[in-house]
Amino acid sequence: LPDVEDEVEAGESFSLVESVKAASDIYAPITGEIVEINEELEDSPELINEEPYEGGWIVKVKMSDVSELDNLKDADEYLNSIEEE
Repeated sequence: LPDVEDEVEAGESFSLVESVKAASDIYAPITGEIVEINEELEDSPELINEEPYEGGWIVKVKMSDVSELDNLKDADEYLNSIEEE
């Protein structure tokens, strides 16, 4: 996991998630400063899959450019994009 006060850039990798089959980069959806990390993931990485909207969060980021929110997909747009693949 990254450290608090690390800077992240939208679209850039800031962490890595490892599984039995692969290691996958985690990309920042927005630019900003990491203000909190989910230390529970160190001992319980399965939370990412089991509780993605609750205990499975990775980091909290203080945004540096609110206009980047316009580039994000809502839930319906995301579902449509993965169904097309």
